[in-house]
Amino acid sequence: MTLSTNPTHAARTFPKDFLWGAATASYQIEGAIDEDGRTPSNWDTFAKVPGAILNGDTGEVACDHYHRVPEDVALMKRLNLASYRFSTAWPRIRPDGGKVNQAGLDFYSRLVDELLEAEIAPWITLYHWDLPQALEEQGGWTSRDTAYRFVEYSTTVYDALSDRVDNWTTLNEPWCSAFLGYSGGQHAPGRQEGVAGIVAAHHLMLGHGLVVNELRSRGATPENGKHLGITLNPTVVDPYDADRPEDVDMTRRIDGLHNRVFLDPLFRGKYADDLAADTEGLTFQGRPWQDWVLEGDLEVISAPLDVLGVNFYFGNAIAAEPFEIDPDQVLGSRLVHSDLPRGNPYPGAEFVTPRTGRATTARDWEIDPVWLTRLLTRLSGEYGAPPIYITENGAYYDDVVEDGAVHDTARLDYIDQHLRGTLDAIEQGADIQGYFAWSLLDNFEWSYGYAHRFGIVHVDFETQVRTPKDSGLWFADVAANNRVPARKE
Repeated sequence: MTLSTNPTHAARTFPKDFLWGAATASYQIEGAIDEDGRTPSNWDTFAKVPGAILNGDTGEVACDHYHRVPEDVALMKRLNLASYRFSTAWPRIRPDGGKVNQAGLDFYSRLVDELLEAEIAPWITLYHWDLPQALEEQGGWTSRDTAYRFVEYSTTVYDALSDRVDNWTTLNEPWCSAFLGYSGGQHAPGRQEGVAGIVAAHHLMLGHGLVVNELRSRGATPENGKHLGITLNPTVVDPYDADRPEDVDMTRRIDGLHNRVFLDPLFRGKYADDLAADTEGLTFQGRPWQDWVLEGDLEVISAPLDVLGVNFYFGNAIAAEPFEIDPDQVLGSRLVHSDLPRGNPYPGAEFVTPRTGRATTARDWEIDPVWLTRLLTRLSGEYGAPPIYITENGAYYDDVVEDGAVHDTARLDYIDQHLRGTLDAIEQGADIQGYFAWSLLDNFEWSYGYAHRFGIVHVDFETQVRTPKDSGLWFADVAANNRVPARKE
């Protein structure tokens, strides 16, 4: 093979001070689910439901990160990470949503100190889906009270760690928490209650805004070196047939139920009129979802942010049902595995996602880095987003350890393409300031358990041996040099 002379494959350099990191989440890597005062989360409960998780896997041990912090931080240092994005576990810090558990706080304090000693900046996500089960039993995110309990928990973490942590994210992917959790039931808590997903989304966003305002009152401002944000997983949707009005309209609906349901309240202080029209007649507990939106809520939700986190994996071509197509030409489930009957996470929208001929990952997600470019420029242009950090991006492939190495060429190529797509967005005017690979480690991949590996480091879940993959070693070089090298053809 030779280095390409194609300018789209040439070596390219990122802006000065671009931040390079990798990301994880508490339930996916920590294990130790009943140690040092931690109580069950919604995911501990959901994982016990027969058929909910592939192969009956649980987060009981996961990557055993709770007992392996020094080893894992040394691994981050080896990979030249400048920042590590991780989440704190609500059930570890305020078990059952109640009083503060000092042992839980102490764990994260030790992690932060270890990171700083290695000159790696900690980036905390306060909520990455592990709600105390006791709060779920009181209604979970369909209860307004959960938003206020979220403030109590978040300020506990902030007060303990803000002397050493500058970057704070309130929520990770509230679309998944809300719509997969309460509309479709693919994720914990497994409820299938239609527009309950929008009610949950509103309370998640209310909790976000309340936390932002509370942390601001505690001095969390850029002037004091603190930056507050949220991480969303917006997508790109196109009509499968732009000449078919049904596809065009269904694409608008999905954009509303996936993207604008969060972007409009955050950046415009309102819900779009078509969201109400598209869900007309659908009720939760006998009432339309708008009944849960109280006066002043949208002002709270739209509190100004310092950064916007974006998680991106794939886009979609949308075809409205009924649609005549060979079932083999419909992409496999892009939501989650489950052996249980599951509902539609998009209330009021029935659609399919036909194949468009693009290459796919092993999870049957189509690949096109242009989607990422389009998304980033939309967020910057249409919504005037604050500086953007790509807080997750990566791919699942079936990895094999051979002679102590993992030659994951497909994953390396996926990341390379999307880094180039990020540079394209920067050149088109989007303010992108960092990139976090998903994920640092193979981990508990929610309803897919341990079968789907996203890590740039391989984990043998029997021995807990960590092996950097070729993609991880390549990424370490990218981070060290702030550039993607020329691609070989």
